[in-house]
Amino acid sequence: MEALVKKFPDVVFIPVLRPEVHPQQKLLYQGSKFSSTTFPKGHTLLPGRKPLEADTIIDRNVSFQIRDGTTLYTDIHRPLTTIIQKERVPAILVWSPYGKIGDPGLFDLMGPYRCGVPLEQTSGYEKFEGPDPADWCARGYAVVNVDPRGVGDSEGEIMFWGQQEAEDIYDTIDFLSKQPWCNGSVVMAGNSWLAVSQVNHASRCPHPNLKAIAPWEAFTDVYRQAMFRGGVPQHGEFWEFTVRSFAGTNMTEHPFATYETRPLFDDYWASKVIASENISIPIYGTASFSTTFHSEGSFYTFLKAKSEKNWLRVHPYQEWSDLYRPEMNDDLQLFFDRYSKNIANGWEESTPRVRISLLGFEDSLVQTVTERPASAFPLPGTENRKYFLDASTKSLTPTNLPPKEQSQISYEGHHLTDCVDFTVYFDQYTELAGYPFVKLWMSCTEHTDMDVHVQIRKINSQGKLLVHMNYECPVPESEVPNTDVVKYLGPNGVLRASHRVSREQETGSSDDCYPSYKHDKTEKLKPGEIVPLYIPIWPMGMVFAAGEGICLRVSGHSLRLPATEMAITINSEEARDENIGRHVIHTGGCYDSFLVVPVAPSVASSEED
Repeated sequence: MEALVKKFPDVVFIPVLRPEVHPQQKLLYQGSKFSSTTFPKGHTLLPGRKPLEADTIIDRNVSFQIRDGTTLYTDIHRPLTTIIQKERVPAILVWSPYGKIGDPGLFDLMGPYRCGVPLEQTSGYEKFEGPDPADWCARGYAVVNVDPRGVGDSEGEIMFWGQQEAEDIYDTIDFLSKQPWCNGSVVMAGNSWLAVSQVNHASRCPHPNLKAIAPWEAFTDVYRQAMFRGGVPQHGEFWEFTVRSFAGTNMTEHPFATYETRPLFDDYWASKVIASENISIPIYGTASFSTTFHSEGSFYTFLKAKSEKNWLRVHPYQEWSDLYRPEMNDDLQLFFDRYSKNIANGWEESTPRVRISLLGFEDSLVQTVTERPASAFPLPGTENRKYFLDASTKSLTPTNLPPKEQSQISYEGHHLTDCVDFTVYFDQYTELAGYPFVKLWMSCTEHTDMDVHVQIRKINSQGKLLVHMNYECPVPESEVPNTDVVKYLGPNGVLRASHRVSREQETGSSDDCYPSYKHDKTEKLKPGEIVPLYIPIWPMGMVFAAGEGICLRVSGHSLRLPATEMAITINSEEARDENIGRHVIHTGGCYDSFLVVPVAPSVASSEED
């Protein structure tokens, strides 16, 4: 904390509650006293939970020091064979500030029907979003659930990724690899924060004993992907809930609050950027199109990592429900066995470099394509197809030139529901997979800035907006709460108009390049000034029957559903933005507003037969 504040004096830190008094963490807190207990196969932590699948020893509150003298605490779950037979096993390091054990009702809090993770599917010994020791000890691994710096009884302050976390992980791997029960190999696994911490460490200072990572959906840029996409603050309630959920000894860094004094991308935000191109160890990566936080970063990690042993599995589920699918843990074990146990199991020869899913959506004439083998992403032969917007007909036209006649259409910028839709229908079976973006000529006569949100929705032949369900629910879709955890509407993008001047130079010279932004400078609009806004949209994967189509929705408010079920209860009676007046979209003539979508190569499908 002292080093960070010395470099960035205005970085916000807030106190965290002690775990024994924290509303959620106190339910699981067991102090810092060391204990070692052996549990037989079949043991359950609580009634109805997943039983241990092997005799297991749990060492609680193992303490060790890292390079600056800070003491950390960890729980280590390992097969009893490491004592009786002196077996040496790899360690799965699980790193996050969410406590060392269990989920204190978080799945119930985050989404309907436990987010697709049945109670009996996890033991309660797992760290939230991490691999379950009840499963992995039986597979011949130790699961190490660490309380990082500042968490629980571990000393120091909680830090959000960056160099400090990477060094702390290095020292932890060093400690684990030298334990008598460890075969010298360490791997990392887990979702969300647990995934970000993996790519963060592997990109900065990877320990030689770290043999592989399995980031189950991550992000690599906290400013541009997670908190302030397009220069617009995102999910403030979620980030506030996150820091308030921490339990520890002192303080936690609060990056979202730091935005008040650092609204533009600067050295502080750059210190959080993860350079995936530096990763050289084997990667088992997952991605999905439906996640609020992780789609861009998950694909980015795969595309940029220099590792030649780099696999990507794009699934059609919510990340938590996918994480605990038994068949996926079987798949992950093959990967870990290959690189942490040196077992020649055919992983490299039999596993496609990419497994791609394309979403079919509810009430569609086609079903979801699930994890089809591919050689790369975007798919080789993908065509970036341009559709020009026509405000007079609210349509998307696949022509070489924009409509001849100029026209315009508008929506109320500061509004919870007002928007404009442009549609097109496909006359044949179509797959879209890759990176879409839009160019919009826009103006506002009443203000000097605009937050512009866009989204691609799938529509049926009658124009009905369709929904993708991220996991099965026991009731019809219409009866399921509208939350992003369970329902995916389509890929979205956002840009604050004043940030248009920070567009990256390499993408600023062509209308055909996917746009990216530095967000390091701004320039206000003049009232009524018409400017082009290039808005990147996160990766997409959809499949369409003949007659189905897409709708491009443009609005001044976020078009995604609330991130979690918890967020539905937060006051939503007024739009949370700085928009004023109507936003005008200009099309036709010299105003060549367009949408670019990635059309995948034609693939024969059973739906066509």
